[in-house]
Amino acid sequence: MQAWLTRLPYLLYRLQRYSAMVLAPLVVIHIGLILMAARTHPTPATVLEQFQAQPLWPLFYLIFVLAITVHVPIGLWQIWRSIEALPTWLGALLSTCFALILLLLGLRALSVMLA
Repeated sequence: MQAWLTRLPYLLYRLQRYSAMVLAPLVVIHIGLILMAARTHPTPATVLEQFQAQPLWPLFYLIFVLAITVHVPIGLWQIWRSIEALPTWLGALLSTCFALILLLLGLRALSVMLA
């Protein structure tokens, strides 16, 4: 068990890098969609119709939510780890709670968009 704990920072580093590789194209596509929407000024109903009409958009945003849920808490854990006054276990707990909040909010947003 001790060997696994010593490798944990390396494993988290790799996991964050892999999630960044997934997130990079998703963020570019997401920003492109925002820019296109800003140009055409669609109503929320139109956006919702287009989202529900294409089965790939929910999958796209599900992958987006999952990648963010992995990527962001690891970065926060690294920041909280650098704060010497904060115990390591507390930083890990806060990061885990933040990951769960991101996941729940992201899945909730998807479920509302699909309803």
